[in-house]
Amino acid sequence: MKYIEVLLAILICRCTKCVVASPGDGLHTWGRFNKLSYPGDTAFLYDTFPVNFMWSVGTAAYQIEGAHNKDGKGLSIWDTFYRGGSRINKGDVGSDSYHNIPGDIRALQFLGVSHYRFSLSWPRIFPNGSVSSYNEKGANHYKRLIHSLKEIKVQPVVTIYHWDLPDNLQIRYGGWGNPILIDLFREYAEFCFKTYGDDVKYWITIDNPFVVAWQGYGTGKAAPGIKNESDLPYRVGHNLLKAHAAAWHTYDKHYRAKQGGKVSMALASHWVKPRRTRHENHRACQCSLDFVLGWFARPLFVDGDYPPCMKHKLFHTLPEFTEAEKLHIRGTADFFALSHGPSLSYQLKIEDSTSPSYQLSDSFLLFGQEEQLDLRMLMYWIHAEYDNPPIFVVESGWYEYNNIKTKDAKYINYLKRFIMDTLKSIRYDNVTVIGYTAWSLVDGFEWSREYTIRRGLFYVDFKTPDQRREPKASAMFYNKLIEKNGFPLLLEHQPVQGVFPCNFAWGVEANSIQIETTPTQFADPNVYIWNISGNGELRRLEGVQAPSVRPVRHCADYASIHQQVSDVRRLHVSHFHFALNWSSVTPTGRVDEANATLLGYYRCFVSELSRANVTPVVTLWHHTLGRSSIPAPLEGGGWQSKSTVAAFADYARLCYRWLGVHVKMWITLAEPNEVLGYEAGHHLLLAHALAWRAYDREFRATHGGKVSLVLHMDWVEPAISFSRQDAEAIHRVLAFRVGWFAEPVFGGGDYPALMRSWLQYRNSLGLFNYQLPTFTEEERELVRGTYDFLAISHYTTTTVLDNQVLLNNKYNNPTLEVQFSNDPTWVGAPNNCVVPFGLRKALKWIHAHYKDVPIYVMANGVKVDPSQFKDNLRVYYLYNYINEALKAHTLDGVNLQGYFAYGLNDLLDPGFGMYGYVQDEVIEKVSLSHYRNIIDHNGFPAPESAPQQCKRPVEPCSGCHILAKHSVVGFLSLVGSALVITMGLTLYYATRKHS
Repeated sequence: MKYIEVLLAILICRCTKCVVASPGDGLHTWGRFNKLSYPGDTAFLYDTFPVNFMWSVGTAAYQIEGAHNKDGKGLSIWDTFYRGGSRINKGDVGSDSYHNIPGDIRALQFLGVSHYRFSLSWPRIFPNGSVSSYNEKGANHYKRLIHSLKEIKVQPVVTIYHWDLPDNLQIRYGGWGNPILIDLFREYAEFCFKTYGDDVKYWITIDNPFVVAWQGYGTGKAAPGIKNESDLPYRVGHNLLKAHAAAWHTYDKHYRAKQGGKVSMALASHWVKPRRTRHENHRACQCSLDFVLGWFARPLFVDGDYPPCMKHKLFHTLPEFTEAEKLHIRGTADFFALSHGPSLSYQLKIEDSTSPSYQLSDSFLLFGQEEQLDLRMLMYWIHAEYDNPPIFVVESGWYEYNNIKTKDAKYINYLKRFIMDTLKSIRYDNVTVIGYTAWSLVDGFEWSREYTIRRGLFYVDFKTPDQRREPKASAMFYNKLIEKNGFPLLLEHQPVQGVFPCNFAWGVEANSIQIETTPTQFADPNVYIWNISGNGELRRLEGVQAPSVRPVRHCADYASIHQQVSDVRRLHVSHFHFALNWSSVTPTGRVDEANATLLGYYRCFVSELSRANVTPVVTLWHHTLGRSSIPAPLEGGGWQSKSTVAAFADYARLCYRWLGVHVKMWITLAEPNEVLGYEAGHHLLLAHALAWRAYDREFRATHGGKVSLVLHMDWVEPAISFSRQDAEAIHRVLAFRVGWFAEPVFGGGDYPALMRSWLQYRNSLGLFNYQLPTFTEEERELVRGTYDFLAISHYTTTTVLDNQVLLNNKYNNPTLEVQFSNDPTWVGAPNNCVVPFGLRKALKWIHAHYKDVPIYVMANGVKVDPSQFKDNLRVYYLYNYINEALKAHTLDGVNLQGYFAYGLNDLLDPGFGMYGYVQDEVIEKVSLSHYRNIIDHNGFPAPESAPQQCKRPVEPCSGCHILAKHSVVGFLSLVGSALVITMGLTLYYATRKHS
């Protein structure tokens, strides 16, 4: 009979119809995600989860129960593991959930979950591991827990074995390395099905068998701590699979029909990405996943056997299944139970970093691969590799260090990211995901990391007798997310249709322009004649030069100006913003020793812009990190010196005189609020005020321009959206970042009251001495109201966490007692994150504080790899940021007058340009045509709307003034005159040569 069963198994497995899954199809995952639209596919998805999606939270018995020797419980291998060596932290008490079921039930009610995943302690129910040692008190504990869950309508998801093997089985039989445990586990599992199964619809037989086999019996990092036996981990894994299959068949045969539940094994992995996207590298990553996830998943979901990659590489080490065993194991999973987080799958390094991926080295990573926390790609791989099984994420989350109490912003960020990955898997990738489990309910004992990290949604004060629980910010976040069933799309998240006013200023900004002070035309002193008898080309006369009379120079003679103006015009912008170089215009700092040649070039540049119907916007001084742009003689005192203030005012007058006829928008200072030091900031404000007053008194009547300054204003969001402290931190940050310069000019003439009061508070601690200068009454009147508009540069948004000063965090700001970070669900860029709504919020903030002031977004852009001419990230950035600007104008009533994209080209602003370069060839990037299209439509008009009726400026035409009247006669006269002059010069020099 046994022979017939084996033969039948062989015949079935050779039949092509028996393989429902498509092993190897996961290999296409890397290529698929490389082809998805970027960055649109990575943007936040506002949507909800399917109806009846299971929202769960989880725990493990040894981590939280405590009571390690109470009521007849036997020792587990973890109890023994932590009594050896120098270890002092143990799970003896944990969170004391054994004595605090009501506390855990209240926590579950607070979250509003539909399911609770917990594990049974094998040695609590059977102290020595066998059913003959039944402990009624231990078994009744779980009956009480399940009954309490039923009362609050939370469904149990029960793990039968979560690593806490009865120590007696390890001592007596050698643990999972001995096949005798297969039947012992089956008996234990059958007891659980029989005792609790009427109330349990989801069972997990064994949690993360990889950790049990590899870390417990291979590296020794987990209990029982055995290492240096190369083949033992694979024998353990072999027995774990058989034990699971035995339990599954027991349920299927005796309990499924009555209880209607489902059984699986929880498998864990992270994602693996190659550093180079070659096909062979993808295959190596596929093999790495097979060694961790496929080790157990392929036998369950495909053919009852190990992945070919494992069998090939472990030919002499990996145990073999008989054909009957393969048949017995195959298909013994009713759903794919996926574990994902900082548990030991490969060797994920735990570091204090906001980066979602870490580089590591492990025997399972076959070459230069990177391990990533990308849940979405991992689920798609499972979907493709195992024929779309229903996936239940039974563990997911991150951690905080143990000094973080309830403000666990980093945990929220990761939780948000993993849930977003899950939602995208469902909506974008058609992966069948049926539930998500946040880990864990309460802080507890974190295995090899003991109590150094915390993973609970509820903070546990381990120093209190009752292990008091307190909801963390993450608990509130998870509660609201469950309540909304995801991230519902609100009106504010949707792009709007509409157009800006006809006089809206569309511009582009460059930090500087290309300078070439020698005209390219008429610079050659040589004389040429036509070779009439030959090929008709011009031939230089040797030894003959033209008279030394210098021809009159024209602005059109500068090829560099012609090229730059032409580049600007191709964008169809109405304005071009660039900065002068103070140290080059007046190298000595004295205006009477100014560089007239350079000023002449600047004058030509702005005049040519004006002739091309492009309004010049000129900045007198731009703060640039690494260089001050202050004339060298003034560098010593810098902006700390009042002499620099006076010199700047003189420099401003000089520029107004030279360029003011053509320049109608002036920026005195660009981003002065990036300067460090309150004294320097004070003098910058005085310098701006003097420059503005000079224009107002001496030049406004004749030139009719406008003057202001540009403030750098990136937005900040609360790290915890519902935290009052984080909201207050935002007010503090904006007061110091923006109000520092805005309030004296656009407000009451003094620094923000919040800024003064905060510095006084910091000084009162006795550790600091922050001195904010005081305006005299004369200075107050000088500075206040020195604006014609308010301009900002805006690039990105960060989150701010109040009172979390961590010295090892690069975003730490001890002055303001805040910590900055980024939300991992935001679209990433090389230098910051793409967060379009931040621009709208910044504009609303200005509108609220300085009502009806005309506002210009004077610089807005994102850095992209200069070699990428198909700069889709910049296309996405410009579209969405401009759309948010339109929302601010049309929906919020912001008096927005103009928008300037940054920047023009990569030569002047590397990585930010809409023009790129290949050797000497100028390349228009994709973003340029997209920005031009938005400008041509003046925004985002609805398809059905009538065209906006705006008067367009007349296109300039070089030489049109000559041909305006009697065009034919004028043209012939021009050509004839040129011919006569040329012939005259030729005859003159030819005669002179022969004389």
